[in-house]
Amino acid sequence: MTQAAVSLRPDVFTTDPPTLLASWCTGCRTKAFPPRDICPSCGSISDDRVPLSRHGEIYSYAVVRQAPSGLATPYVLAYVDLPEDEVRVMSRVDGFEPDAVRIGAAVRLGARPVDDAGDGSVMFVFRAEEAS
Repeated sequence: MTQAAVSLRPDVFTTDPPTLLASWCTGCRTKAFPPRDICPSCGSISDDRVPLSRHGEIYSYAVVRQAPSGLATPYVLAYVDLPEDEVRVMSRVDGFEPDAVRIGAAVRLGARPVDDAGDGSVMFVFRAEEAS
């Protein structure tokens, strides 16, 4: 029997299907990720949660070549723009050789096991659109 995937951060990420949750201000219609109790744009109370688009593009990135023990390197860490939602998310990006990543590349939200958890915990990740 397979263990069900459990989100490492259920307040910002659900697993089936992989979905990021943002706060949404009913006053100025701003979405924010990670979710915030106070709208960063107008200061209103912002307790509504909405799902974000699963499709984005790389805005900027870095190839991480040194990390704490237990975390395999190299890996790509990127800011991913979700144009449909006007939100930018920092995330690990899989599906690219580190030297082949490019700004503007299409990516799609997914999930991956937490490297050293061993308990079925997953975190969100974006993947190269071709690799999804």
